Amino acid sequence: MGKIEDLASDFGYHVSAPWQKTISGAQRVLMVVYDKELERTLRARVGLFEQATRQAGHEWELVDCTDWFPEWMAGDDYCEEYFEAPELLGMKLDGEFKPHVVEKLAEALAGADENAVVGLIGTASLYGFVRISEVIHDVEQSIRGRLLIFFPGTKTENNYRLLDARDGWNYLANGITHHGRGTV
Repeated sequence: MGKIEDLASDFGYHVSAPWQKTISGAQRVLMVVYDKELERTLRARVGLFEQATRQAGHEWELVDCTDWFPEWMAGDDYCEEYFEAPELLGMKLDGEFKPHVVEKLAEALAGADENAVVGLIGTASLYGFVRISEVIHDVEQSIRGRLLIFFPGTKTENNYRLLDARDGWNYLANGITHHGRGTV
């Protein structure tokens, strides 16, 4: 089996375990951590995660955030000006783009009940625009079932680093990596 198939198998182990109902939103997050070079392979095999979810008796919804930045940017009246002077975009990213991302993910979570897994793919496309840790923090209260983050990067203990390029953050999510199943 390949690395993605192994991760899907380990995810199946997690998703089929009984779900505690009294845990916080932060503890309802699963992070599938994989080498950034495997992004295309993961996308081609993301159906393995859906299959594992459905076999465990849960519902599945996949949310792809890959196009969220270009769609948001294209809708801005000053789009061309920001391309000419991208340094001016910083405040707008924090003030408008991050809330946009949080809103889109919260909408997907609102449509999912306590028996559903919402998978978020395309997180690498948010790199440099918004921190995944902040987005997860802002949607924690909306997670009724499980939120599965497909995370191209690394995990050391509870420290996650997106694309191996940014300072990591310590998080309560249950990480599923090439190095073992973690805890259920």
